[in-house]
Amino acid sequence: MPTPLSPAQLATDLAVRDLTEGVHAVRLAVRRAVDALATAWGCEVRWCRGDRIVTIADNYDNLGYEPSDVTRDTRYTRYVDENRMLRSHSSALVPGALRDLARRPADDVLLVCPGIVYRRDSLDRLHTGTPHQLDLWRLSRRTPPMTGRDLDEMITTVLGSLLPGAADRREPRVHPYTVAGRQVDVDRGGEWVEVAECGLAHPAVLARAGLDRSWSGLAMGMGLDRMVMLVKEIPDIRLLRSADPAVAVQLTDLSRYRPVSSMPSIRRDISLAVAGDAVAEDLGDRVREALGPDAASVESVEIVRETPCRELPPQALARLGAHHGQKNVLVRIVLRHLRRTLSDEEANRLRDRVYAALHQGRAQQWATAKPGGPTG
Repeated sequence: MPTPLSPAQLATDLAVRDLTEGVHAVRLAVRRAVDALATAWGCEVRWCRGDRIVTIADNYDNLGYEPSDVTRDTRYTRYVDENRMLRSHSSALVPGALRDLARRPADDVLLVCPGIVYRRDSLDRLHTGTPHQLDLWRLSRRTPPMTGRDLDEMITTVLGSLLPGAADRREPRVHPYTVAGRQVDVDRGGEWVEVAECGLAHPAVLARAGLDRSWSGLAMGMGLDRMVMLVKEIPDIRLLRSADPAVAVQLTDLSRYRPVSSMPSIRRDISLAVAGDAVAEDLGDRVREALGPDAASVESVEIVRETPCRELPPQALARLGAHHGQKNVLVRIVLRHLRRTLSDEEANRLRDRVYAALHQGRAQQWATAKPGGPTG
């Protein structure tokens, strides 16, 4: 059985506000996309909200994920017990919505599944461990069945409602729950930014829910945080949860964001010994857990350089207290409070807490004095 979350960790995760509920730009983005599709199609709309704790079967198996899929690893999934987990994508709501559709059929319906999800992710200005997603699935028993042309119409309608005029590209992708899957990117300042994954609803996924071959459908999943940042031109994902009144008031609509202030950043580089297979997502998640609310002061945690410890000279191994199965990483921490300037002392304390959370060597080096330890 995978290692489950502790009761304290679970309580902390469940306490995070879901921005798709209440008054917030994230919720407004959902409404705008849904209204555009409902108007274009004239179909019934069913809102499908569910518990944040879902069955492993609905999060993975009923969507066609293989038992060996890497996303099931505890590095990427927050398990509650042997049968349940915190949903890792809004698609986990879809199997239940499809089963309900099998019990209460409709000729043409748009299933709307929005909500907060829980991910193991890197820590920077574009990523968070608790993002928001939206699944939009159109199901119909019409003849002929829906095709790629209908999918193109769906993409164009959604992008037109949220990012009118934006250039986009649509490239093939493989998803376990779609056929003829695609990734949708939009151009922002000469850079392609992923905004959605989509495809034709996989017949096997429909069949598991009790929908026979007379049904066909379209399936789209969208990252809401990134979409709202693009719509409002917000530079930092932390602003979406800011308590600063001058920021929060701007998150009640979808108009362009007006910068409130630009606090100076503080950089700290630390040299660490970590597990040989550690990646940026692992480090980011451990920093969030260790800092709790203070993680809001961390703009990014980036791996600048990494070297297998077996390639280090003996003096470097001794300095880290590392062994050959580990690797040495140079991690750059960028600290920037959204509302005030951090002092050097505060920055050093945060640096030490990040160091304590990440370093797995026997020797330690601190930025501030520690009882019985060196100052470095």
